[in-house]
Amino acid sequence: MTNQLLKGKKGIIFGALDEKSIAWKIAERVVEEGAQIVLTNAPVALRFGKIQKLAEICKTEVIPADATNMEDLENLITKSQELLGGKIDFVLHSIGMSLNVRKKRDYTDLNYDWMHKTLDISAISFHRVMQVLWKQDAMTEWGSILALTYIAAQRTFPDYNEMAESKSLLESFARSFGYHFGERNKVRVNTISQSPTITTAGSGVKGFDEFFDYADKMSPMGNAPGEACADYCVTLFSDLTRYVTMQNLFHDGGFSMMGMNPKLIES
Repeated sequence: MTNQLLKGKKGIIFGALDEKSIAWKIAERVVEEGAQIVLTNAPVALRFGKIQKLAEICKTEVIPADATNMEDLENLITKSQELLGGKIDFVLHSIGMSLNVRKKRDYTDLNYDWMHKTLDISAISFHRVMQVLWKQDAMTEWGSILALTYIAAQRTFPDYNEMAESKSLLESFARSFGYHFGERNKVRVNTISQSPTITTAGSGVKGFDEFFDYADKMSPMGNAPGEACADYCVTLFSDLTRYVTMQNLFHDGGFSMMGMNPKLIES
């Protein structure tokens, strides 16, 4: 059942890889709610993912773009407006990758070249996207820009490694650029701090399964699934949340407010 909350709106979805991706679920939901979208991911991800299948489902096109490359982003934003027939109403940034995590380097023994790549891919890319949108004046009034983040930006989760700093930086960019976009044309910029979610990328993090279970028991409602995150994004892309901006919004079943859940002791 849909309410057509996004009827007539146009958007760009970054980061869908396969059916497990939160960005994949968000793309499907916004189209169900009446939006037109363009899909994008890095060229290397297009080779390993299933995004062309998603494009068929959503009746749209895929425009490859490396989110760390300004020329790629400029081309993406220009072509998206041409394809969609106007300015952009909403953008989802769902991008994150750490070579140190992938190669199992401990936080106390990081490769700094890899760390620079982590920060560029996972956080600075968000600023890059917004800067291109800003310079092309590509966002409509009362538009919405979202990025997916995680509570490790505020609390210590050792196995999350330097991705924690990336998420902190990501959230800071949302606040800082949110001011400028709000002043200029009432575009809102927010981050969603999502529960641990079983995705192809997330499952590769050391100790993910154990932490997923821990968070599920700690949260009064359990972990929020990707489908519920997609529903939340629909509301934040819609006109019902026009004055919500520069916020980090927890979508985690209550995990972020908990100190201890007796279920953890009982189990």
